[in-house]
Order: sequence, then C-alpha cells, then structure tokens
Amino acid sequence: MQSVRPISTSLFHHTSTHAPLLSYRAAAARLAVQPSNHRRTFLTNPFSGPQTLTAHRTLPYPRQIIYSIISDVDSYSTFLPYCRSSVVTKHSNSATADGKSYPEEAQLVIGFNDDVSETFTSRVYCVPESVVEAVSGQTNTSLGAGEIEHHNVRPAAEQDPSRNATVLSHLLTRWRLHSYPYKPPPASATHPETTHKNHDETSPVPSQEKTEVNLDIEFQFANPVYAALSSAAAPKVAEKMIEAFEKRVKAVVEARSSVK
Repeated sequence: MQSVRPISTSLFHHTSTHAPLLSYRAAAARLAVQPSNHRRTFLTNPFSGPQTLTAHRTLPYPRQIIYSIISDVDSYSTFLPYCRSSVVTKHSNSATADGKSYPEEAQLVIGFNDDVSETFTSRVYCVPESVVEAVSGQTNTSLGAGEIEHHNVRPAAEQDPSRNATVLSHLLTRWRLHSYPYKPPPASATHPETTHKNHDETSPVPSQEKTEVNLDIEFQFANPVYAALSSAAAPKVAEKMIEAFEKRVKAVVEARSSVK
C-alpha cells in the first residue's frame, strides 16, 4: 500500500529573486479563505459501506447432496480454506417438513495460524434444500419470517454472542440453490450442416438434475486499516469458498458411488 504524504504549501514564495512579494491586501485575502483548523487525513477508509462479493456455479449434482454439505457447518474446518475450527453450538428446536433439525448458531475460527486468527459466532438460518444464511455483528437476516419459522427468535443483543464486536462490524454469507432437470440436445443439434430437429427427436441420454449455486458475501470491517489491507485479497474470497465446496461435493459424490 502506498504511503500518503501531506503536501505542504507556503503562503509567501518567490519564483525568482526578482519576483515581487505579495501585497498585504492580497495576502489577507488568501488568509481569509484558509481553514482555521487544519486536519490531515493520512488514511481514509476505502470501504464506506458494506461490500458484496459473489460467485456462481452450475454443478451436475442433485440439490439435496449439495445442500447437505453446505448446511453441515461442523465439517467446514475439514475442507474450507483458513477455517481452523467450526462448531455448531445450537440447533433449531422445531423440525422441518423433512424431519430434520438444522444449525442455528456456530462458532468459527478463521486464520492463518494460532497467532493470526479471529474467533466469531454466527447466527445461522436454514431453508431446507434452498438457502443457508449466516449473519454476524450488527446484521440481520434477509429471510422472511415464514421461511425460518422453525428457527428460534434471535436473542436480545446482550444475550447473543453473534452480535459481539469483532474485526468485522457486518458479515452476511448467503448460499442459494436452485435445481433444474437437464437433458442433452439430440445428436442433430451438434452438427451445423444438419437441421436442428429438437421438436422431432430427443437425445437417448436420460435427463439429469443440475443445481445452480449462488454465493453472496456482504462484509464491512470495523477498522479502516483492515479494510485497506484486505482490498486486494477480498475479491478472491467468494471464489475460493465456492471452489472448496465444489471439490467437497465432488469428493462426497464419488465416495458414495464407490461404495455401491
């Protein structure tokens, strides 16, 4: 990061030994427009508000498998970069239509090593097979009450560790999944010299379920120094996260297939 050096100016200056001095009236006029209290800013916050990072993937796997991995917060530390620990401390009390209980609060340790790490608690909201959202700091969920009625009401600030001050004053991580059946086009569609007769013929290959995975990360640092230092690395975070989950999904699917 380049250092910022204040630029000093002089009221009276000579361009040469023969240049006349400013007259008293001209000098007084210049003094009149000078601010009475000089304040030098050596470092400004480049993040004046929450920043948003996004990443997107279309994966050739069923939504149920992908969602089960994203909602398994306890396992994050086994495959997510820089996640040194991940422990679910609370689960939803009410079971959903699928009969499951989902993470509601989690404590994570993020860092490079034991000396450089940050521990924070997140409030987690799960919409089965659709959304996993985690918030920390002075941040509230973006989900509607009807979507998360199986979760307990978030405690008051003094009883909610997810609101405790950390290096981040605002953090929201949101995963959204959308599934759709995909069927390859007929063979005629792959040859430019033939007419595409998709209305007359279909591919013999059976359709498969694909899933669109969207990741949004909103964040704001409490300290402008951290904001400045992270400005180069921050845009890569969402991509690294979604790549890690993509590899995890592939490993889980392949492991299940090898058992059969």
